[in-house]
This record gives sequence, C-alpha cells and structure tokens, in this order.
Amino acid sequence: MARVAVEILPELPDSRLAGELLERYHAELAARLPTGFDAALAVPLLTEELVLPRGALLVVRIGDEVAGCGAVRKLDGPTAELKRMWVDPAARVLGLGRRLLAALEQKALDMGCGLIRLDTSAQLSEAIALYRSSGYRDIEDYNGNFYAAYWFEKQSGR
Repeated sequence: MARVAVEILPELPDSRLAGELLERYHAELAARLPTGFDAALAVPLLTEELVLPRGALLVVRIGDEVAGCGAVRKLDGPTAELKRMWVDPAARVLGLGRRLLAALEQKALDMGCGLIRLDTSAQLSEAIALYRSSGYRDIEDYNGNFYAAYWFEKQSGR
C-alpha cells in the first residue's frame, strides 16, 4: 500500500474551501455542545486577522482529501491565539491534530509570537487532552468566549 503524503498549507480565509471547512467545524460544535452552536456568540474571527502578518489559516490535506483546518492570529506583540482548530472525525486516528497544532505553533513563532493562547469547550475532550499533552497549561479566562470552559497557554519551545 502506497503512503499518501500529508500536507499542511496556508489557505486564503475567504476562499470557498475555508468557508466549507469552517461550516463543518461549526456543525460538529452544534452537534456536540449541549447548547448547540451560534457563531454570533463565539469570539469573532475576522478574515483580515488570518492573513500574514496578522495571522494565517492552515488546511490539512491527505492526498486530494481535505482533513482539517486551524487558524492563528496575533493578539498583541508577543502573543498569538489559536482558533477554529478542527480535524475530520474520520481522520483523527492519524495524529493530524498534533501535526496541525505543531504547524500552527510554528506559524505563531514565524509571526514573532512566543506565547500562544487558546480556549476550548468542555465537551471537546480530545482537544483538551491534546493541548495538555502538548505542554499547554490551564489559565484564567482571557477572552470571555461564551462556549469555552478551558483556557490554555504555552510559551514557545516548551
């Protein structure tokens, strides 16, 4: 059986593909969160925040298939925030979440950010486990996200 290459590449945040991936992410949240999901209640993420030098949207591809996405944006000089990280449930056993997280962390470093923050919902146990096993530590609420129950940060290189 031939190995299929995994690529994690930048995507324009206003592209059709970006919109489709974010819709899939929102649909999963709507299904998993007890209150459902309304994007109007979430922390806003503006398209211009996902274009260098302010940020980026990355897409995970396995051959011709799209398997996930994630975004990073600069909050202030040394601090970046990870947002909308999602891997297709059918591809989660492949370790793509960890690879995507590493790529987003590297993008934050490339943007000059040594501190990375993120938030997640209590129902996303896989995400919580990934962040903790990747060196993120629990912090206080820094953004007032209606859907978040956990807030994390990590200093680069740790």
